[in-house]
Amino acid sequence: MKSQTITICCLMLFLAAECSHPKSKTHIKGGDKLQGPEGKPKTGRRQEKCHGPCTTSSNCSQPCAQHFRGEIEFICNGNKWQKSIETCTSLSVETLFMDSKSVSRLSVAAPPNSPHMLDYHVPEPVESVAQGIQKNCPLDYACIIDAVKSSETTSGNIAFIVELLKNISIHLSDNVTGEKMKSYSKVANHILDTAVIPNWAFIPYKNASSDLLQSVNWFARRLRIRNESEHIADELFIQTKGFPIDHNTSERSFSFSMNTSNTTESILGMIEIPRQELWKLPPNASQAVGIAFSTLGAVLKEAHLQDASLPRPLNGLVLSVILPERLKQILFTFEKMNKSRDARAQCVGWNARKRMWDENVCETTLDTTSKVKCWCNYTHAMMSFSILMSPRSVDNTVLDYITCIGLSVSILSLILCLVIETAVWSRVVMTEISYMRHVCIVNIAVSLLTANVWFILGSIFNKKAQDYNWCVAVTFFTHFFYLSLFFWMLFKALLIIYGLLVIFQRMMKSHMIAIGFAIGYGCPLVIAVTTVAITVPGRGYLRHGACWLNWDDTRALLAFAVPALVIVAVNLVVVLVVAVNTQRPSIGSSKSQDVAIVMRISKNVAILTPLLGLTWGFGIATLIEGTSLIFHIIFALLNAFQGFFILLFGTIMDHKIRDALRMRMSSPKRRSRVAGMHR
Repeated sequence: MKSQTITICCLMLFLAAECSHPKSKTHIKGGDKLQGPEGKPKTGRRQEKCHGPCTTSSNCSQPCAQHFRGEIEFICNGNKWQKSIETCTSLSVETLFMDSKSVSRLSVAAPPNSPHMLDYHVPEPVESVAQGIQKNCPLDYACIIDAVKSSETTSGNIAFIVELLKNISIHLSDNVTGEKMKSYSKVANHILDTAVIPNWAFIPYKNASSDLLQSVNWFARRLRIRNESEHIADELFIQTKGFPIDHNTSERSFSFSMNTSNTTESILGMIEIPRQELWKLPPNASQAVGIAFSTLGAVLKEAHLQDASLPRPLNGLVLSVILPERLKQILFTFEKMNKSRDARAQCVGWNARKRMWDENVCETTLDTTSKVKCWCNYTHAMMSFSILMSPRSVDNTVLDYITCIGLSVSILSLILCLVIETAVWSRVVMTEISYMRHVCIVNIAVSLLTANVWFILGSIFNKKAQDYNWCVAVTFFTHFFYLSLFFWMLFKALLIIYGLLVIFQRMMKSHMIAIGFAIGYGCPLVIAVTTVAITVPGRGYLRHGACWLNWDDTRALLAFAVPALVIVAVNLVVVLVVAVNTQRPSIGSSKSQDVAIVMRISKNVAILTPLLGLTWGFGIATLIEGTSLIFHIIFALLNAFQGFFILLFGTIMDHKIRDALRMRMSSPKRRSRVAGMHR
């Protein structure tokens, strides 16, 4: 009894440690009714929410139902209590070995010199379970299966089972047989059911899923293959296969077919060991083991992903492989879960030390709408592989070429526009209105040129890595300068109105410049800074998988779309007003020069505004799920050639600029002629 009392005390300490983890910020709506493996709500736990006042960021806790230890914590979000952490546990040494007479004799002492496992810490009660297995079912570990499979899959029980499997992998993996692997897989399968997956979000220890993957891989490394080819474990959500290999073996492969949900549809995965790799093996026999997980990828958390709002969803099975050390390269084939034409795939390997997906260990050799082939490097720290997806990112060589060529033309056009403006400046800024018109053109060109440079930096950076702070900086400046482009267009519209009302004659040039810069750069700065201040603290600033404004979670993209489209609408109204007013005879001949300038500005605005509005109209359309590829191509064309449009319609088509440019180019010729006559 004394030993049993100690065990129970250790269990209570384990639960207390679980409750002491930092609170999760995960909010899942409707997560209060746990679904069992059969899809039916479990009723063994307290379902009530907190009854106190719900104010922002406040939290509370409720005890678990009878026969459960731990508590359920809630946090107030949107004036509603939402579950954030649950540690309700019913499993214990007593429940695992209820029919065993040796429970009271289990020791809680840790065995000396236990094998090391990456980032591993074993709680005391789980160690006693490992010793209980040694006493009760050392040959197949089957004595714990019934107790585990009959338990409710609460978040606390999931955490307990993960710790149990970790402990078995460390202390009971000296001689792993096929029977032991089957029992191990049955226990793991219980917490990988699709109906159980939502409950992983409420586990305080967020590395539980990566611990499970490490534990399974570690245990499988000690497996001994006896037959020519073994289908060792065939559970619904975890499968294990193995076969012996040597340097004379022809090319070998594992094929897996698994359900990712409770349906009849299966997803395929294949592991191939190339013949040239098998040649590296010594003459004595070795073995290869392959493991497939169909649902683990949904809960596998990347511990070192700096931005939690940038999840990297998997689009295939998670395949683990255990090979001899001499084998370094493997070929994987993944069937895509999402077979959308726009779904881009990225082959990745799971870095067990960093607990994150690594894109540098794999090369994508084939990517079609249905499957992906990956050539990956294998090490003992990199044994699990899969494919990431970016569901709204179009990976198309046509778009790449359009964007590359278009941006090159746009940047050269904008540079040429600035050069022309510099060359003719003194000849075209005769009045205040004409002066401000060319100030607008210069700043529009500078804004778009700078935005294009930041866009290129973001695109290059996106393909290499994703550092959250750098991605925020790229997005901020791209957002700011694209907004500046539109606000300078707005100022051009205001110039038209003031030109018609003849207000500029009473305003100093310095005042007009101050107003122009306040509108052109001040307003965008306020919008961009406000967007960052509101969305960055909650990790809702960036779009998933790209350095651009978020749409799915916080609608941060509206901070660009709304001002841009409102300015487009205002400018079109101004153009209509000008068209009506210039038909009236009230505008005297003495103001004919200003009226001519106003008309040139109006024509410029009338052409550029629809082009800019149409461009970003298609840009917003590309965010809609399932948008046709043609929308992406049209947006890429219009967006990439904006600089060319500004050069063409803002500079070259202005006859005053053309005349000034001719005079500028003819002046050196005249000077050379005059000099020749004097000689």
